[in-house]
Amino acid sequence: MILRQFLHSDPVGISYLFGCGGKATGAVVDPVGDIQPYLQAADNAGMRIHFVIDTHVHADHLSAGRALAAAAGAEYVLSTEAGVSFPHKGVRDGDVLPLGNVSATVLHTPGHTPEHICIIVTDRTRANEPWFVFTGHTLMVGDLGRTELAASAEEGARQLFKSVRRLKELPDYVEVLPGAYAGSVCGRRLSGKPSSAIGFEKRHNQAFTIEDEAEFVRFMVAEIPPAPPEAARIRAANSGTAAAAA
Repeated sequence: MILRQFLHSDPVGISYLFGCGGKATGAVVDPVGDIQPYLQAADNAGMRIHFVIDTHVHADHLSAGRALAAAAGAEYVLSTEAGVSFPHKGVRDGDVLPLGNVSATVLHTPGHTPEHICIIVTDRTRANEPWFVFTGHTLMVGDLGRTELAASAEEGARQLFKSVRRLKELPDYVEVLPGAYAGSVCGRRLSGKPSSAIGFEKRHNQAFTIEDEAEFVRFMVAEIPPAPPEAARIRAANSGTAAAAA
């Protein structure tokens, strides 16, 4: 297994390179900004990038996903629910992206946005059970993602409640690798630590502990932080429905 984490400060976010070193096959999750660090990291690891995955249509930054996929000769991956206007590999809940001895299973987790997906990763050279999960902006360390950027806050929260229940079904030892950390506009109580585990978040993430749907919705729609600047324009640009401003 190869895993590299990229921490970004402007905008605040986290990207990843992961895959099978033995078979030299890899994928990048939620790339931001300059694509060269991802290409260089893959080259340093002796890997070819086969997939570039965006967990959702972002509203806080312009995605580098399509540019990286084109440069790497990879497939650009989004949920089939994304409704984008450009060619891509659409994936559904339960689909598996093969990466040699590593498998990446798609988990549809709407709520932060309707099309959001998480990626459950298994390294079959070690075990058949999952090792970690890329949670994007669904589950972050200390909080869950805001719910009003692509739907009403209440509807997003109801969807997120169901998605959270699915994540809670993962074993407690599964590592949580989120798409953001403290300073991101997509959460309220985010930790500066850029990783966690399902079991720890069950115990210490207030939003993640709520079991009653009505209480959960009330919690999620309270104290919503200001929206990212030009959120609607950025989502439109990332979906191909409007050109990004020069």
